[in-house]
Amino acid sequence: MKFNLKHTIQSALQSALMVLKLIIPLFILAEILLYLDVLKYITFVFEPITDILHLPKEASLGIAAAMFFNIYAGLAFLAPLDLSPYEWTVLGTFLGIAHSLVIENLIMKKVGIPYWYSWGLRIGFAFLAILPLHYIPNTYFHSIATPTGNITHTVYASFTDMLFHAFKNATILSIKVIAIVTVIIFVMDYLKSRNFMQRYLQKANSLFSIVAGLLLGITYGAGIIIAEVQKGTLNKADILYIGTFLMLCHSVIEDVLLFVIFGANGWIIVGIRMIIAFLFSSILVTLYKRIFYAHNTIQ
Repeated sequence: MKFNLKHTIQSALQSALMVLKLIIPLFILAEILLYLDVLKYITFVFEPITDILHLPKEASLGIAAAMFFNIYAGLAFLAPLDLSPYEWTVLGTFLGIAHSLVIENLIMKKVGIPYWYSWGLRIGFAFLAILPLHYIPNTYFHSIATPTGNITHTVYASFTDMLFHAFKNATILSIKVIAIVTVIIFVMDYLKSRNFMQRYLQKANSLFSIVAGLLLGITYGAGIIIAEVQKGTLNKADILYIGTFLMLCHSVIEDVLLFVIFGANGWIIVGIRMIIAFLFSSILVTLYKRIFYAHNTIQ
């Protein structure tokens, strides 16, 4: 397989178009809903979650903001609360899996992951992921980290001002995603054209997608997956494995550090998410292949 520059450019442009069509309108919609302060009308729905997580009810607004919009929006409401390192670790574990559900689950739908599966998986495993925290000694939650105070909820002068900043921030984010995804696609295609990669081509396709999402986030990882799907290099089992893994464990640097600065134990957060993602994804795909094989055999 030779390196085809034209095909690589086309693949990068298709991924860029997907990013623009998804990120900009959804990002602006999230900012509008935050500006209109609609969360205060549904916060009571999230109070049972704080009971399950053993958190103060005041944390419900931050949890709602993070789950519907993004972690930064959630932290803007959570930062003023006097939470312990253990509570921040609980939040980091829970919201690390179940955040930005509207936008990120729509992105995963473009990859081929059903919308209902994304919601069920991420919310269900967000609750399961905090269970091990009940059995970890308190000594692991002592921290000298203190809040930096630099995470605040943006106040806009007017609705127009909010729309302007939302579009600007969405555009900046899109440019970053497009730039990184494009570079990764070029590197992937070049490496896959080398002889030493041909033997491990299928594993390489999955590896690049997982590493991109693991380090950078679902949006970046999905961009890579979509490019590979369009080339026909990933089958349904691969997509299911990669999508499931990334929904449970992604952006382990930026997202985790946001909670670490408030005192959370980052190693525990990453460790729990990595173990859960690896085990469940592997078991799920094994079952999927057996069922698929049995179904084809019967036919």
